[in-house]
Amino acid sequence: MFQRAILRTPAPNFADGLTTVDFGIPDYQATLAQHAAYQAALRRCGLELEVLEPDPGYPDSTFVEDAAVLTPHCAILTNPGAPSRKGEVEGLRPALERHYTKIRRITAPGTLDGGDICEAGSHFFIGLSQRTNLEGARQLAAFLAEDGYTASTVEVKGVPGVLHLKSGIAWLGGKDLVLIDAFVGRPEFAGYRVIPVDPEENYAANCLRINDSILIPSGYPRLQDRIERLGYATLGLNMSEYRKMDGGLSCLSLRF
Repeated sequence: MFQRAILRTPAPNFADGLTTVDFGIPDYQATLAQHAAYQAALRRCGLELEVLEPDPGYPDSTFVEDAAVLTPHCAILTNPGAPSRKGEVEGLRPALERHYTKIRRITAPGTLDGGDICEAGSHFFIGLSQRTNLEGARQLAAFLAEDGYTASTVEVKGVPGVLHLKSGIAWLGGKDLVLIDAFVGRPEFAGYRVIPVDPEENYAANCLRINDSILIPSGYPRLQDRIERLGYATLGLNMSEYRKMDGGLSCLSLRF
């Protein structure tokens, strides 16, 4: 059960961040309104929030998940694969130090984005992407092993529409995994019950388990119905402005 989350309010220059898609320019007021709704949803799920001030020096910094990997034992600061985002990590450190006494760090030549890390209970899937390399994955797996976790890698480079691993996968609990078509049947996910995503709903694969609820982007009814038929309660949120910047539900918070 999560008790807290760290978030960062989007900066006025949010639209200057990195993106690989062409869905238009985010509207800043709509971006703020969607962030406020996200905060309300996390509070509804029982979380106490620490909302950090905007950081215009890093337009992508509202995507706090990429800067750290959190477990009950420690916080692991990442080394983002995009050079323009590396400064976000130290900007997040003071907030993490308020909650963690053990803090580790991924170091060069390793690169790692938190969006490539999917925690599934005591196991972590680590995506090898344009942002996370094998050395970064090795360092993270070693840190996790010290605390009794297992880890495995998943190659995601070359998968259309997938920037980070969690663009195409979500762990709902137990052995339940949401997977886009490109990941269905991969040996890395053998033994899991797959909740498939129709290709036109791929964006919704980035859904998020928060205690007893599954947060899911609104507007993707088939995946939402499949999840609800398994007995999960869902909560839909409009993510239109974040989708324009390659962002999703998991990107906007660090839960612990």
